[in-house]
Amino acid sequence: MVKRLEQVAALVVAAGLAIVSYWLFFSWAQGGRELRQTPRQVPAIQAEPAAPGGRRLP
Repeated sequence: MVKRLEQVAALVVAAGLAIVSYWLFFSWAQGGRELRQTPRQVPAIQAEPAAPGGRRLP
């Protein structure tokens, strides 16, 4: 009975450590990525599209 309890306890501890390790790895691996990337700048005024043949429309 005690041996079975030890096996169950070992499984619970191992599963807990695996979950914590997984969570820490992925939170640290991706942490702050959004803060380091600069947002894309969209120009306020876009150039008019050129007409076929490379000429600009009036």
